[in-house]
Amino acid sequence: MAFESGVFPVFDIVFKISATGASGEPTTEIADMESFSIAIDGNTVTWNPMDQKGWSRALMTGKKLTISLKGKRNVGDAGNDYVASTAFKDGLDCSTKASVEFPDGSKLTFNCVLDVKSLLGGESQDVAPLEFDMICDGKPTFTEAEKA
Repeated sequence: MAFESGVFPVFDIVFKISATGASGEPTTEIADMESFSIAIDGNTVTWNPMDQKGWSRALMTGKKLTISLKGKRNVGDAGNDYVASTAFKDGLDCSTKASVEFPDGSKLTFNCVLDVKSLLGGESQDVAPLEFDMICDGKPTFTEAEKA
């Protein structure tokens, strides 16, 4: 449900992947994810031209987007199984498509590489983890929410 103002709980954000790799569409949610974060790193070039009298100029020349998810391993869930299946793969076998749908109705879609960070293991009374990064491969598409 889209809204125009106010705070919202994080569980209202929906993230999806293509469980068939880079050729599919991101339609599959991943069960039992507990937290996620979005990191945007900018590449900035600075220079010090004489006409600026000692002040620097700057230009954003690139960006990097990484979405990190942490949760539990859920055998039998299509999204969870797909992510876990890439843990010991490399190359294009780790590539897929993903999307993030925000409560205000905006959406982020992108090609990405899955980088599994933690799989299985833990304390004897823990539930096995599934933690991974979705590293954006190329420029993402951000679609603004429609105004009411």
